[in-house]
Amino acid sequence: MLPYLIAGLALGSIYAIASAGLVITYVSTGVLNLAFGSMAFFVARFYYWLHTEHGWSIPAAALLALVVLGPLLGAVLYLGLFRHLRQRSTLIKIVSTVGLSVALPPVAILLFGDLAIPQAPGLAPLPLRVFHVGGAAVNLDQVISYGFLVVVVLAGTLVLRFTDIGLKVRAMVESESLTELSGTSSSRVALGVWMVGSGLAGLAGVLIAPTGGLSIGGMTLLMVTAFAPVVAARLRSLPTAVLIALAMGVVTDVVQRYLPADSTLTVAIVPSIPFGFILLFLLYYLVRGGTVGREAARGGTLDAAIRPQAGERPAAVAAMTSGSRGLIPLLPLALAAILPAVLTSQYWLGLVAQGIAMALVLLSISLVTGEGGMIWLCQITFAGGGAITAGQLAAHAGWPPLVAAVAGGVLMAPVGVLIGALTVRLGDLYVALVTLSFGLLAQTLIFTRPPFYRFGAGVAINRPEFAMDDRVFGYVALGFFLLAGLVIVNLRRATTGMGISAVRWSPPAARTLGLNVVGLKVLLSGFAAFVAGLGGALLAVFATVAVPDSYDIFQGLVWLAVLVTIGSRSVTAALLAGLTFTVVPGVIATYLPAAWGNVPTILFGLGAVGVALHPEGVVATQTRQIQQLIRRRRRGSPEPVAAAPKLPVAAAKGDRR
Repeated sequence: MLPYLIAGLALGSIYAIASAGLVITYVSTGVLNLAFGSMAFFVARFYYWLHTEHGWSIPAAALLALVVLGPLLGAVLYLGLFRHLRQRSTLIKIVSTVGLSVALPPVAILLFGDLAIPQAPGLAPLPLRVFHVGGAAVNLDQVISYGFLVVVVLAGTLVLRFTDIGLKVRAMVESESLTELSGTSSSRVALGVWMVGSGLAGLAGVLIAPTGGLSIGGMTLLMVTAFAPVVAARLRSLPTAVLIALAMGVVTDVVQRYLPADSTLTVAIVPSIPFGFILLFLLYYLVRGGTVGREAARGGTLDAAIRPQAGERPAAVAAMTSGSRGLIPLLPLALAAILPAVLTSQYWLGLVAQGIAMALVLLSISLVTGEGGMIWLCQITFAGGGAITAGQLAAHAGWPPLVAAVAGGVLMAPVGVLIGALTVRLGDLYVALVTLSFGLLAQTLIFTRPPFYRFGAGVAINRPEFAMDDRVFGYVALGFFLLAGLVIVNLRRATTGMGISAVRWSPPAARTLGLNVVGLKVLLSGFAAFVAGLGGALLAVFATVAVPDSYDIFQGLVWLAVLVTIGSRSVTAALLAGLTFTVVPGVIATYLPAAWGNVPTILFGLGAVGVALHPEGVVATQTRQIQQLIRRRRRGSPEPVAAAPKLPVAAAKGDRR
């Protein structure tokens, strides 16, 4: 048992360092950094580049990566993004940090190279020195993890409790406005906090690399795993987060003692333990108090008076969740209808057909985000569920492919209803965390099962005989998209749609009107899951194989970034986003050097980051500007207004005689 405890404490120490970074930045600045894993990857990849690829010594590489680059990265990101999020809504904060999480990894690949690194050296020299404690072996990497956790906890406690800097940080947590009135620059304090948080992200990434590997997926898993202690601490208590992280590491390793080592079920269960912790604490808080807790970590009465209240939607969110009217938004639809007819190249026809099918999945994101005002990060999981369901029905039950695709969407609807019912009482931030965790849990436990995964090959699913040609298949996918779009448009005009709109703008006001807030959101969740499952199944039919790896959760973040870049509520914006996702990389791969292959992902991520400044997205912004220009042209240039004549002083003051 002792070896498992020692290994578990080492793993828990890394989780605790990551959780500390997340809690510190959240309680100080009000932003839960969903780009934490990508920041960890960026710094750890730089350390590997220095130490392994260029032969730098461990102290020199660690000093430059962890002490210089990590804090510098935090400072640059704060000045470029995070400082603009301080007064934004939770919805905008989540989308912007998701965009950053999408953009950073390809930037690291462009700078340091694209290598598959299943295992990377840590901060201990190789071969690892091994110590023996009570008959159990402890390697130097594990000792270093223990040491850094002790340093982080002690240094953090001493700085926060007994220094002037710590006093300023604690003051900003209590009330940013009062801190400003006392003469302290909250911006400088926030800059320092983000530098520390970024340094901790890099440290966690370097420490986890020897066991978890150096990959984008591995660092995303580290981030989501660290969310479990953060949720247990209700986003506020650093000691609670550290203790839960240590306990989670111990449980993760001790469980392996009682599970068969060569079982595929063991491989699925062990990474799922952190998600069990998240579910356990969420259920505990919900049963105990009916809610998890308030999301706004900062501020007192004065800050609450300055910032928009909980039920209000500031102009940024109004823009993000508003649709465009007129004929201009229909241009993407016309483009999608014309392209398959005029293109002759099979390569471009395939990209267009694939983009139209993907637009259905993106439309499901529009439903939960644009219509429901919720951030769900698991829509790609519903798409994958629809794909593997359609594959099983077509391959083993002999169902026609399109009927199997519809059945895949139908099966995802009750799953969406269940997730919606469980999360609807949570705040936006907790909904994002829970849905991201659900996506990774499904990816680990379900998608990797042998009947679906088949050693990565997936399950074959043939196209219908009449849609073997990409041109025909593109129009079939467009037909499904139009049906879903018409349902959404009619839903907006119906009584149910107006109720959903009222719930989106102000749940308290909707309850006052007697609307069933929970029922409306659950209804929308089920429909969105159906659309996502149908879109994922159509993608599988297009590819003639349902491969679970095509529905990776990190790829889903990229899809979300593409959609919010184009526009998160317009139906045709989802269509344009699907075409953009497939056609733009094709253009770059065809006409530009291979090194430019990661540029589209960077642009998509930066577009989502831009939501912090332009929440309505590219399509809505450009459409609004064009419509304003057309209206001005129709009215003509306004005539100059004559200056008002000056009144005599007596007349101006009023003649009281």
